[in-house]
Amino acid sequence: MIHKIKYPIEEFQNDVEVLSRILKQDFPDYKDGGRSLFGVPQGGVPLALELSYTLGWDLHDSVDYFDEKTVIVDDVCDSGRTRRQYFNRPFYVLHKKRGCEPIPTNWIHEVEKNEWIEYWWEGQERSARDIITRTLQYIGEDPRRSGLIDTPSRVLKAWDFMFSGYKDDPGNHATLFLETDDHKCDQMVLLRDIEMYSMCEHHILPFFGKAHIAYIPGERNLLIGVSKLARILDVFARRLQIQERIGEQVTTALMDLLDPVGAACIIEADHLCMRMRGVEKQNSIMTTSSLKGIFLEDSDSGRAARAELMRLIR
Repeated sequence: MIHKIKYPIEEFQNDVEVLSRILKQDFPDYKDGGRSLFGVPQGGVPLALELSYTLGWDLHDSVDYFDEKTVIVDDVCDSGRTRRQYFNRPFYVLHKKRGCEPIPTNWIHEVEKNEWIEYWWEGQERSARDIITRTLQYIGEDPRRSGLIDTPSRVLKAWDFMFSGYKDDPGNHATLFLETDDHKCDQMVLLRDIEMYSMCEHHILPFFGKAHIAYIPGERNLLIGVSKLARILDVFARRLQIQERIGEQVTTALMDLLDPVGAACIIEADHLCMRMRGVEKQNSIMTTSSLKGIFLEDSDSGRAARAELMRLIR
């Protein structure tokens, strides 16, 4: 039977101090800057980060086989499989399970095989912060410096907003109004110049601009709250995207919700992946149009609807 052990942050902080003293004793040259740390993903990353603050050692995001100065740290040595990967390196852990072979260089706690440690940092958010810390290292930054200590948490908060569309649905914003036959609305409804921000799925860089959304009510006489057109746009824009898909998703949602005669979404946007990298074109604007229903028809009514749409936009 598995026995679960809670490992709170207070115990972790105490253990970091103990392990720091052990490392100082094992490596008297620790002040000379010749030592570095590598935290085995995922559990070893928070330990390596805390130890780096305490000892002033650099953090590595990978291990060079011939680099004998790097100390490996991990949360637990269970079967010994991870230890065998780094058999020629100093290997320190918080917990060692009985029977672990080969054993780590040193450890703080020894636990039974059937004991499962629930670390305080485990969970989606902590893992995400660790990934951002690794990214900072990859680009050549020191995640320990004062300006970056809270950056992983700030990035996650920003992402929660910028990618909130994944947790949303256009139906959540479908405030619909049913018009009576006496007040039938058969005119074009257009919301123009809606500010839009999204993130390119190819480079995770922003693109931004404005969208124009239009529809012509159908036989069901359904209208949607004007602000909800902007809300529906945000649902799809606040995801990793390509511009073409956003327009198609908006018009598809309107066709499903309103059963209109037609729906249109025209987007004009600047892409930072075009400005900051690659071809580095500073004045290029991408325009896409998704047209459905009457706006696509090759008929007098279709041509008239498209002409009116473009006239109203411009």
